[in-house]
Amino acid sequence: MAYWLFKSETSTWSWDQQVAKGDAGEEWDGVRNYQARNFMREMKIGDQGFFYHSQKDREIVGLVEVIAEAHPDSTTEDERWDCVDIKAVKPLKTPVHLDDIKAEERLAEMVLVKNSRLSVQPVTAQEWKLVCKMGGL
Repeated sequence: MAYWLFKSETSTWSWDQQVAKGDAGEEWDGVRNYQARNFMREMKIGDQGFFYHSQKDREIVGLVEVIAEAHPDSTTEDERWDCVDIKAVKPLKTPVHLDDIKAEERLAEMVLVKNSRLSVQPVTAQEWKLVCKMGGL
C-alpha cells in the first residue's frame, strides 16, 4: 500500500463534501499538473491518503482511500488528463496544520514542506504514521 496527500481549496471541494459522497466517493478531477497526474497513475485501489485543505486553512483534516485507479478525467476531453476516485475514511481527531508539520523536524523532507503547491503528492510510511499520531489517530 502507498500513501498520498490530496489538496483542495475548501471553496472548490471540502472535506464535508467528500464525506457526503459516502462509499461511492468522487473523482479527484481537475488536476492539470503532469507530476500530480503521474502520481495518480501510480495509485492502486486501497492506497490511503490525507485530505488537505489548502489556501487559508492549510491543514490535514481527514483520511481518504483510493477506490478507482487512474482513468480519464471526466471534466475534460483532453486525453492527457487522468484522475482517480477517492472516498472519505475518517476525520482526524485534531486537524494537523501546515505550521505544525513544518515545526516537526522529522517531517522536514515531506513533499508538502518542500513543494507545497503540488496538488497530489506522495507521503512516506513514516510520515503517514507521524501525521496520523499528530492528528490523534
